[in-house]
Formats: sequence, C-alpha cells, structure tokens
Amino acid sequence: MNFLEISEKEYQAFWENHPLKTFLSAIEISKLREKSHWETYYVGVKNKNKLIAATMLFGRKSHFNRYEFYSPRGYLLDFNDLNLVTFFTEELKKYLKKKKAYVFRVDPYLIYKERDIDGNIVENGIDNSKVVDHLEKIGFKKVPTKEMEQVGWMFSLDLAGKTEEEILKEMKPNTRNTIRKTEKIGITIKELKYNELPRFQNIMEETGKRKDFAVRKLDYFQTMYELFHKKGEVKYYITELDLKKYQTNLQKEKQEKEEKLLSLSDAKYNDGQKKNLNQEIASLEKRIREANEIRKKTNQDVITLSGSMFMLIKPEVIYLSSGNYEEYMNYNSQYLIQWELIKYGIKNGFKKHNFYGIPANINEHPKDYGIYEFKRGFNGYVEELIGEFALPISWHYNLFKIIHKIKK
Repeated sequence: MNFLEISEKEYQAFWENHPLKTFLSAIEISKLREKSHWETYYVGVKNKNKLIAATMLFGRKSHFNRYEFYSPRGYLLDFNDLNLVTFFTEELKKYLKKKKAYVFRVDPYLIYKERDIDGNIVENGIDNSKVVDHLEKIGFKKVPTKEMEQVGWMFSLDLAGKTEEEILKEMKPNTRNTIRKTEKIGITIKELKYNELPRFQNIMEETGKRKDFAVRKLDYFQTMYELFHKKGEVKYYITELDLKKYQTNLQKEKQEKEEKLLSLSDAKYNDGQKKNLNQEIASLEKRIREANEIRKKTNQDVITLSGSMFMLIKPEVIYLSSGNYEEYMNYNSQYLIQWELIKYGIKNGFKKHNFYGIPANINEHPKDYGIYEFKRGFNGYVEELIGEFALPISWHYNLFKIIHKIKK
C-alpha cells in the first residue's frame, strides 16, 4: 500500500461512488472553506495502483505558526479494515507533521449503534464500537458532543422500494392529518432563485433571534447556491399562503356547514350534530377574522410562512436548515414541505430522506425534544454517528487546549 497526495479529479471520482459520501465531503465544500482561509489537500492510499482510501483535508494557520487540519466526514474507506485505518492514520500523521500541524480532526459519516424510532439500540443491529475503540487505540481522542462541529445525531426515513401511499400510511395520524390540512387550505411551495435568497435569510434571522441560535450570513447561502445548484444538489424553498383564496375557501366551507345545519330538524337526536356544526362554524369565522387581520396588518394578500434548505446528493435528501415566522407557525407549513420533498425523493430515486440533526441521547428527553417529535411524526429511525475525533500531531495540541479553556 502507498500513501500519497492525489488530484482533485481522482478524489472526485472516488467520492462519487463511495457509500460514505455526503455533501460535507464533496469537493465543492473546499471552495466554501477557502473563503474562511482554509487550504485544501487531497490524500489517499493506493494498492496496486488502485485507490482504496481517500480524504479531503482542510488546513488553517492557528497560533505559533502551527496548523489545524480537519476532514469533514472523512475518511472515505472501509472502516472494518482496521489495518487500512491504521496505515492511513500513521501515514497521514507523518504527512501532517511536515505541514506543521498540531491537530487533525475527523468525524466519519458512520453509524455508531443502530437505533429505532425511539432512540433505543436495536438488538443485533449495526454496531461500530470496534471502530471507535480502534481509533482511540491508534491515538485519536473522542471530542465531547457539545464541541463537535457537525451533527452527531440524525433522524431518517427510508424511501427505497416504498410508494407515497405506503409512507403516508406509516406516518403518525396527527402528522398525516396535518399534511392534509395544509394541502386543503391552499399553502403553496416556491423554490427560490439566487436573487431571492434574502427572503430565506430573513426567515432564518427571525427564527434565530426567537430560538437563540446563531444564523449563517447570507453569503453562506449564496455560496452554497453557486456551488451546488447547477447540478440540482441544493434547493431553497419558502411556503406561502394566498389569504384572499384562503378566505374564499373558508367562506365556502362555512356556507356549506350553515346549510347543513339548517337542513337538520329539531329532533333531539340531531342535538349532537348541531353542536358540532356550530363549533365548526365558529372556528371557521375565527380563522376568517384572523386572515383579515393579517391582511390589514401586513397590507399583503400573499404571506410567507416558512423557509427550508435541502441538500440533494444521492443516496439521500438532507433537510439542512429551516425557519418559520412565529406568527404563522399555526399553519404548520413545514409539514407540507417535508412531504413534498419526500415525494421528490421517491420520484427521483433517492434512498433516504434525512431530517438531519436532533438532540443527542434522544431517549433521555433532552432540551429541544420538540425538534425530534416533529421529525418522529413522519416515522423513521434515529441515527447516531460515531462522532468527532481529534488526533494530536505535536505537543502544541495540549498547549492550545489550555489556551482555548482560558478563552472560554
């Protein structure tokens, strides 16, 4: 086996057909990282002139003229081949020492232990504990969950071999009913063009302020569009509601209820049905008033409800970012957009719809459990990745850890 630098073209061809590929290990991400002063390198291992392992590396100068190196979702290799993992790591360490590295970080796109929809470990399921043990044995240190750069826990839904009807039937009743309601009231989905991305950014900013999380700048979303949209690998959507049409539909439904109410006789056995109809009419009147108030307040007939960003690189659709305007959350438009992308995935041959990040150790009901509950309604399963690992390259690693603690 030979460890060597490889070309971007060689890496791309290897990545394209590798089972562990994801958007974070795509060459396009190097262009994004370079905007933050990271330099890109491609290295691999060849056996009899055939590439059997590869990774994309990013390096950036830190303190004392030393460099931090990171491989998002690397390595791309067979982690069951522990000898290959060892060889690649040892050779990579020698390579990085020459680059004045003090640390190398990596977070493989590899399941740790297979889990079910509730986050419980599946008996006799996937278990990559031996990979974790081996990485630590050869010098890697496990990075605490709170300090990881990428998502460590996800929620996914298998699409392969399933029809829309089957997936809809397997959803939780409340989720299925909510999707039908969003379709009924006339919420529409619009894919954004490059010059419309500020609309998405505005939604994210509002959501970030409300939920107290940092939001990426518009430049990030624009760059991702420039890098991935041409091949259809990133899509930005917003959901909208035409309030005039919505009110018209509500008025029509209200009239139908009123006519039905008038057709009922005064017989006692109709009392229950009359009560239900009166409640439904009152609810419709309330929604009509609310829609009218929104039109007056905003001076708009069409309102934006929410926004979502998806990465579409086979085999999976990834629900990467989203936000909602708080005053319109009761319209539940995110349910509809998920359903539309699930249908898109089925139609276009994707094997998985990845709802992406959820809180760690979900079966312990941590903070933000509601994020998981929303995704859980679509059915699916929890995915726990093996996490992030740091490989100390020089004695500066411990020094920098002390400096970072002091800064915190």
